[in-house]
Amino acid sequence: MRIELEGGAVRLAPHQVLRLRDSAGSTVCAVEGSVWITEENRPRDIVVEPGGCYRLRERGVAVIEALGQASVSFA
Repeated sequence: MRIELEGGAVRLAPHQVLRLRDSAGSTVCAVEGSVWITEENRPRDIVVEPGGCYRLRERGVAVIEALGQASVSFA
């Protein structure tokens, strides 16, 4: 796996996956491209389009997958 950090954003190749642990309260923003997010113990998945953000709500594991070339930032 290769991750490039540019200006606070993580660049992801198509279908590349990031796993975050215990990140409840963190915000994931799609700087470029779209990403799919699923959270442990949450029944619905989320797709974040370019320019959109999503605040992680659950403790445990969150999985972020790039739906094509994508860049994400975290707050």
